[in-house]
Amino acid sequence: MHNDAKAIRAREQLAGLILIGASAVAFIAANTALAPAYDALLHLHFGPALPRIGVPSLHDWVAEALMALFFMLVGLEVKREWLRGQLASSDQRKLPLVAAIAGMAIPALVFLAVTRGDPALLSGWAIPSATDIAFAIAVLALLGDRASPQIKLLLVAIAIVDDVGAVVIIALFYSQSLSLAALALAAAIAGAMMALNRFGVRRLWPYLLLFAALWLAVLASGVHATIAGVVAALTIPLGARGEHSPLRHLEHAIHPWVMFGVMPLFGFASAGVAIDGGLEMFLAPLPLGVAAGLFLGKQLGVFGATWLAVRAGFCKLPAGASWQQVYGAALLCGIGFTMSLFIGELAFADNADAAAAAKLGTLAGSLLSAVVGFIVLRLSPPLQSDEGREELDDLFAMNEEEDHRPRGSHSASDA
Repeated sequence: MHNDAKAIRAREQLAGLILIGASAVAFIAANTALAPAYDALLHLHFGPALPRIGVPSLHDWVAEALMALFFMLVGLEVKREWLRGQLASSDQRKLPLVAAIAGMAIPALVFLAVTRGDPALLSGWAIPSATDIAFAIAVLALLGDRASPQIKLLLVAIAIVDDVGAVVIIALFYSQSLSLAALALAAAIAGAMMALNRFGVRRLWPYLLLFAALWLAVLASGVHATIAGVVAALTIPLGARGEHSPLRHLEHAIHPWVMFGVMPLFGFASAGVAIDGGLEMFLAPLPLGVAAGLFLGKQLGVFGATWLAVRAGFCKLPAGASWQQVYGAALLCGIGFTMSLFIGELAFADNADAAAAAKLGTLAGSLLSAVVGFIVLRLSPPLQSDEGREELDDLFAMNEEEDHRPRGSHSASDA
């Protein structure tokens, strides 16, 4: 188990490095003679016409379709962790919930303070509220055993709650004018998927067919189509302990495609920000607000809420974790990158200049958070406690043996 988990952590690190590389290529292309070719590639239209979009461009396919797979993976991970993982009990949920909620609220307040509530920039308030778990895991992997298992578990748990918050924010605040007929159709399809779960259907193909229909209905409704991925994921049965798990099987199947395909493609499609000016570009209210929200707001929210909650006796600091490591983890929560880029595109969909400025702030704030967080954790004294290592191995390896056990009968513990 330990060797399997070690190999999976190595793949997570590689995926993070590929994502960084793809984003760097996009940034370089956008600021060199390759800029026209890069822009033409992103706006290459192909495929069938889709609701509200027409014939999609490459950027549309990545943002609307491939990112739905990313959000499906997020939904599968959230469901698994909530029912049977690191968030399965109320005690386990307390600290990540407190830290994540403050880690979303404080960055938004910092953004509003820096931008002085400018109505033209107000829609960007949620950009610094996100955390990119893929990047954070990549940084932790580079640290090796310097970061304790408990800190890794805490960071992953916070990021999972943060992902839920991001999904809610996108659904509530970044939807277009809504079509009630399409929404009703989407609700009916989601209901059919829940009925499949309720009546014990364990084969994945009916769920996947309905997921494709759900994606089209959600796209037509005006709600961002990626939400279909989360809704579909929540209907996939986890299965009782000791049984074949459709959820784990699907999670394992799409995980490499998302980490090595979808995420690098999104980084390539989104990180190409042209820098036409000097330092003043970074000091403009919008990029400065995003960067400050990610770097300052995240650490203030996550670390401050954790310290207050522990001091008040509401929850306990993970055994074997130091306050320096908690602070380092709080800094890594400021790596918004893909999620922040995604929200930025939604927030300023009709303002290309503002969208580019928001991307610039996201890149600056995420890079600063990653570098300083790495330094803080690298300088923290190594802890000898192995407590929590087995939990961490389970988190990454996800006990693949369950996927090869015989299918059992439907039980009340299936979800």
